[in-house]
Amino acid sequence: MKSNLNWQSARVAALRDVTPTVREFIITPAHGSAERWAPGAHLMVRLNVAGRLQTRSYSLVGLPEDAAGYRIAVKCLMDGHGGSRAMWQLAVGDSIEVSSPQNHFPLAWLAPATLLVAGGIGITPMVSMAQALVKRGLPVTLLYSARSEAELAFVESLRALLGDQLVTCASDRGEVLDIGRAIDALPAGAQLYVCGPAGLLNAARQRWLDAGRPEPSLRFETFGSGGQLPPAGFDVVVPRHQAELHVAPEQSLIEVLEAAGIEVMNDCRRGECGLCALEVLALDGEIDHRDVFLSAHEKQENKRICACVSRVVGRITLDTAWREEVVS
Repeated sequence: MKSNLNWQSARVAALRDVTPTVREFIITPAHGSAERWAPGAHLMVRLNVAGRLQTRSYSLVGLPEDAAGYRIAVKCLMDGHGGSRAMWQLAVGDSIEVSSPQNHFPLAWLAPATLLVAGGIGITPMVSMAQALVKRGLPVTLLYSARSEAELAFVESLRALLGDQLVTCASDRGEVLDIGRAIDALPAGAQLYVCGPAGLLNAARQRWLDAGRPEPSLRFETFGSGGQLPPAGFDVVVPRHQAELHVAPEQSLIEVLEAAGIEVMNDCRRGECGLCALEVLALDGEIDHRDVFLSAHEKQENKRICACVSRVVGRITLDTAWREEVVS
């Protein structure tokens, strides 16, 4: 159960490796032309992952006029759930299904200055934001970190666009973004956009609040892949459905529940919206909360878990929000 999407047939029109682990895709609809999108928008893609049809979300890169189709970039994650590997197996000419562009990360235009902070593949929505702000003559600074200099995707075009307003760092050189300093340099009323792993988001949010900045002026998107613990298999019991299930390391909790016919309310599948949060009835082990929806207090309580991204070490007993309809 999730938001209704309009799906359309499309084909892979072009491929390009922008870093050793990030591949750019140009995707064109089979009929008609690509719809225009606003900065921060994403594309939903249907993929065959391990024999099952699954849906993945990828940020649209750049502005619509920059490419003859939808432009996305996918980082290949060998320890992920298989979606990125399935994307990397696609070749030019292959057919896929895509949604119309969606946008849960819209860019506002009224702030006197904008700070963009990206980590790794989190750079993808920031490209269009930076381009759009520069095009309108609005002040923008982009802080961009990656594991190595070779993994700084789109850095050459961003440097040509932003000049000194682009600050990069490579973790393998021991470099760390000075987010606090960048926030302190912003004028009153400025806005902050963050996209990257949960750790980066949490650090940026804490520095934003410590500086006395209003929380509504901070907007974020995360890919929900980072956790405190390495992914491992775990067991799930759902008494209402008389189900005992196992979640393998390469699977997500929501995928296993859905495969068992247990419906779960969901939308973003990135740990942001909270629709998939399930009630925890019992826990024998530890929850690795990978979402950015639950508060720190709620995560300590371990009374709910976001099924789309969070994991468990051990065994968990859950109740679902879905109830079988009773016909009287």
